[in-house]
Amino acid sequence: MAIQVKLQSFEGPLDLLLHLIDKNKVDIYDIPISMITEQYMKYIEEMEKSDLNIMSEFLVMAATLLDIKCRMLLPKEEKEEKEEDPREELVARLLEYKMFKFISLELKDRQVDAEKSLFKLPSILQEEEDYNEPIDYKKLIGNMNLAKLNAIFQSLIRRQKEKIDPIRSQFSKVEKDEVSMEEKIRYVENYGKTHGTFRFRTLLKEQERKIEMVVTFLALLELMKTGVIRIEQKNLFDDILISYIA
Repeated sequence: MAIQVKLQSFEGPLDLLLHLIDKNKVDIYDIPISMITEQYMKYIEEMEKSDLNIMSEFLVMAATLLDIKCRMLLPKEEKEEKEEDPREELVARLLEYKMFKFISLELKDRQVDAEKSLFKLPSILQEEEDYNEPIDYKKLIGNMNLAKLNAIFQSLIRRQKEKIDPIRSQFSKVEKDEVSMEEKIRYVENYGKTHGTFRFRTLLKEQERKIEMVVTFLALLELMKTGVIRIEQKNLFDDILISYIA
């Protein structure tokens, strides 16, 4: 009895094989190759032969099925303990095709669901977008002033000069590139994120060169201005504390 099917129902020979396996309710890992080949060949006989490209794909699979069927009919050699299953490669191809087919169906469902979603672009007034909250410098700086910061900065500069060897300093040396203000601002920000609250004096001591100390000092002023850090001194002559608040 011939199988009444249409070519348009299948996307290729693997799709047809999966249909026959599902229809006969057989295990894909243990395909009854004789029965499936017989049904497949009946389908080939009823195909329209107008499209040779599609027809050739189905004929190649038909030849593969016949080859597997012939190999399974050959007597097994007694010497071979475990003979390779001729269906193994076909099963692997079917499983891979089935996986991609399920994925394509899932993507199609997601596309259909996505078409039901509507999105609205943000509608923010230009005045609101351009608005920057004013900074309260008095609240930010507190009892700290530039004179106190400058005094500590100058004392550290003097200590840096005292470390210089008067003889070796006369030797020629290769200087590094100038310190970037942007890089030093990022450095202080990362330092603040790591330490939370730290001493102004400790931060400057970690700088190796005078130019680094100067740029670090400027970076602190910039971050204090933008509200990223807060500087305070509880009592006179106490260490100046810097807190990261962003």
